[in-house]
Amino acid sequence: MQSPLPVFALLCNAFLWGLSWWPFRQMQAAGLHPLWATALMYTLVCAVMLVVRPGSLRELLAQPALWLLALNSGVNNMAFNWAVTVGDVVRVVLVFYLMPAWLVLLAWRILGERPTPQALARLALAFGGLALVLVPAGTTPGRLLAHLSLADGLALLGGFTFAVTNVLLRRLHTVPGQARMLAMFAGCMLLGWMSALAGEALGAVPAFPAFDLRWAALAAVLALLLMFGNWALQYGAARLPTAITGVVMLSEVLFASVSSVLLGAAELHARTVAGGALIVLAALWATLQRR
Repeated sequence: MQSPLPVFALLCNAFLWGLSWWPFRQMQAAGLHPLWATALMYTLVCAVMLVVRPGSLRELLAQPALWLLALNSGVNNMAFNWAVTVGDVVRVVLVFYLMPAWLVLLAWRILGERPTPQALARLALAFGGLALVLVPAGTTPGRLLAHLSLADGLALLGGFTFAVTNVLLRRLHTVPGQARMLAMFAGCMLLGWMSALAGEALGAVPAFPAFDLRWAALAAVLALLLMFGNWALQYGAARLPTAITGVVMLSEVLFASVSSVLLGAAELHARTVAGGALIVLAALWATLQRR
C-alpha cells in the first residue's frame, strides 16, 4: 500500500500558501508593508539555508543562469505577497493560477514546444475565465485594462513570472537542487529589498517601521513555515507522479478561497465563481494531460 505521506506533504504546502494572505495582512496592520515583510522573511530563510547548506552559495555563483531563475522567482513572490495583502484574495489567487495557460505560450517560445490543439483549447478556456473574473458585467473585454486594480496587475505579473520560473526549472534540471533553491530564496530576498526601497523612494510604500514584536514574530514564524512548506513540496513532488502533484496543489485555491470568504477578505460573485471554474478546469486539464 502506497504511503499517504507524500500527498499529505503537498496538502501542507498548499494549505500554508493558501492561508499565507492572513499573516501578511496582520503584519501590514501592525505597520509592516508586505514588501518589507518579504525582504525580512527571505533574509532569514537565506541565512538559515547558508548555515545548513554552506556549499550551495558556491554552486549558485558558479551557475550564471540561476540568476534569471532568482529574478523571476523574486518578482513572482513579491507580486503575490503584495497582491493578497491589498486585493480580494479569491480574485488574486484565481488570476495567479493562470500559470498553466502562460506555460503553453512560454514553452512554445522558449522550449520550442509547439502547442497541441488541446493546449490551445486550455488556453482559450483559461483566458475566457480570466475575462469573467476581471471584466465587470455589462462591459466588454476590450475595457479590461480600465478595470484592473493594483492587486489584479500584481496577480497577473506574479502568475506570469511563476510560469517563467517553472520553465526555467525545467531547463536547469541538471543543476543541483540546493543551488536552485538558494537562487529562488535569494531572488525573493533581493527583489523584496529592492522593490521596498524603490517603492519608498516613489512614495508608494511607507518607510520601514519601528520594531514591533507583533510583526517581527509573525515574520519569523511565517518564514519558518514557508521553509517547511518548500521542503514538503519537494518531498511530495519527488515521490508522486506529476499529474497527482498538480491536482493536489490546486487545493491551494480551495484553501485560499474558503478562508478568505469566511474571514471577510473576499466576496464571491457569480462571474467570479464561473470564471474561477474555467481557470481551475484549464489547470486541472493541463495537469491530467501530463499522464
